[in-house]
Amino acid sequence: MFICNNRVMFVRGEIGMLVKGEHALQVHIEQAGYSKEQTTIHDIQFALERGQLLGIIGPNGAGKSTTIKSILGLLASFKGEISFADKKANFAYIPEHPVIYDGLTMWEHLVLAASVYEMPQDTFETRAEQLLTRFKLTESKHELPANFSKGMQQKLMLIIGFLNQPDVYIVDEPFIGLDPHATKDLLNLLNEEKERGASILMSTHVLDTAERICDGFVLIAGGTLVANGTLDDIRTQCGMPEATLFDCFHELV
Repeated sequence: MFICNNRVMFVRGEIGMLVKGEHALQVHIEQAGYSKEQTTIHDIQFALERGQLLGIIGPNGAGKSTTIKSILGLLASFKGEISFADKKANFAYIPEHPVIYDGLTMWEHLVLAASVYEMPQDTFETRAEQLLTRFKLTESKHELPANFSKGMQQKLMLIIGFLNQPDVYIVDEPFIGLDPHATKDLLNLLNEEKERGASILMSTHVLDTAERICDGFVLIAGGTLVANGTLDDIRTQCGMPEATLFDCFHELV
């Protein structure tokens, strides 16, 4: 794990969590919070299947990011159980807010990430160049991201997250700051990683996009689980068999 100004830049997997079942990830949060005196979220249970894109949705302040930080073990107070399918979980975390080292160029950020992932040099260089080309950042790779726009910094976070092609992705609000072209590039990349067999847990409040790309949903409101399942499951839970995810969201929250 790397920390910059008390914010997570990226997290490497292999943190020795429990192994249960055939799910890529199982989450059971009894209660959790940023301090031992205050519980922020409670009674949240769901499973991420292998090769699934599971969307965590909810209003601002619902507990989406807190749920993700619980999974990553970043909260001061946690009671529950987080279990990956593999004994040494190989996962990548892409944070909501870009975390940049002021003195490092974009390429140096990628070299740092590759060293943490212990990637072979030739594998790293090939993959890094592919991702830089995809997100149209090749010409900026030796510049300082501290001077980039928010959208360019977010692209760097995506490249770092996708660099090592892990088994599980944990992604927090990835569409913020991305222009339509970058959003399309990200959506294509997510689909490619799903086809490769990777599992993706993604928080987002972009409901129309979530409805198009997610295989299932975890709806959180008021710090607790409100609904969980496929769109048809969510429709059943709110009694609206033909409703959009947007309509279900407003019915349940």
